[in-house]
Amino acid sequence: MTAAADHRLYLGLISGTSADGIDAALVRFDGDHAHAQPTLVFGRTYAWEPALREQLVALGQQAQAVTLDAIGALDVRIGQAFAAAAQAALRESGLAATAVTAIGSHGQTLRHHPHGAAPFTLQLGDPNCIAERCGVPVVADFRRRDVAAGGHGAPLVPAFHAAVLHDAGEDRAILNLGGIANVTLLPAQGAVRGFDTGPANGLMDAWCARHTGAAFDAGGAFAAQGRVDTTLLDRLLDEPWFALPPPKSTGRDQFHLDWVESRLAGQEAAADVQATLLALTACSVRDALRAHQPATRRVIVCGGGVHNPRLLAALAEALPGAVVETSAVHGLDPDFIEAMAFAWLAREYLAGRPGNLTAVTGAAGPRVLGALYPA
Repeated sequence: MTAAADHRLYLGLISGTSADGIDAALVRFDGDHAHAQPTLVFGRTYAWEPALREQLVALGQQAQAVTLDAIGALDVRIGQAFAAAAQAALRESGLAATAVTAIGSHGQTLRHHPHGAAPFTLQLGDPNCIAERCGVPVVADFRRRDVAAGGHGAPLVPAFHAAVLHDAGEDRAILNLGGIANVTLLPAQGAVRGFDTGPANGLMDAWCARHTGAAFDAGGAFAAQGRVDTTLLDRLLDEPWFALPPPKSTGRDQFHLDWVESRLAGQEAAADVQATLLALTACSVRDALRAHQPATRRVIVCGGGVHNPRLLAALAEALPGAVVETSAVHGLDPDFIEAMAFAWLAREYLAGRPGNLTAVTGAAGPRVLGALYPA
């Protein structure tokens, strides 16, 4: 860390389960305390090199077996891509690397198995590469300490949501629509909770790519060509994972195309399946809120799913007792909240403050999350 660093300026990096790009967010906080308010100074999403993204998606869908040598090389290639995104963000924002206190890098999740005799979560993206190429200290490996303490290591963003979006006047839910959907429950009074609710963009993107060649369903247009198959929807919702109590988390290794195909009768039109996958996201969110915070009055949506108007409309229809709006209404760019959260987590690490909420992850106690890789 250099003397020239602005000790309130951090850079967050993340690629979500959809692997649709590397989000970079330069964030300035208005103080040094845990509830300091963030300002997004600069945010941009940087595309993966196509062949590398194709490999990441295939691995996430469990479609490939890889050697240890391939995993080692992939760790470095992802780290180099994250470093390039950080360098581009600094260059395009006009800020020098020396102005940044630290980079918080989530990496790319390839596996998430928080249960069993040897629970683990695996994010790749060698932070040594990022520190070396950017000349900025890097805080990374945020999830594994929580898993080691008996937690799920996910979701981690609820602690950030609670710091910046809680309102003592109403029960709120923050809904992140990434590859997986997750909610943070912010009651007017009481403990913050959060958990994954099921698939979101990940399944829709994968089905759309297979049947149209497009990486995602722009504007929900493919889903709009079909109709919801209620019989299929019931089979999808019958998945036992949905009935598990929180804390719970999931990933692409649970909800992938093989999972969908195992529930198809074989006669379904591709557009009908797309419409049904969209309905699955809305219905699983609805069911989660009914079960765990039925008095929710405001659902604040962030993540890539905010750009799918059909999905937002389906959510509003499924949740008639709540206002459904994007985080932009509250001054937070919905595309960069997760990246901002990892900037915040890097800041919490350097301050020696816990980054997890035990009611969310199920860990044995509060833990300082991450590890430091000096510049």
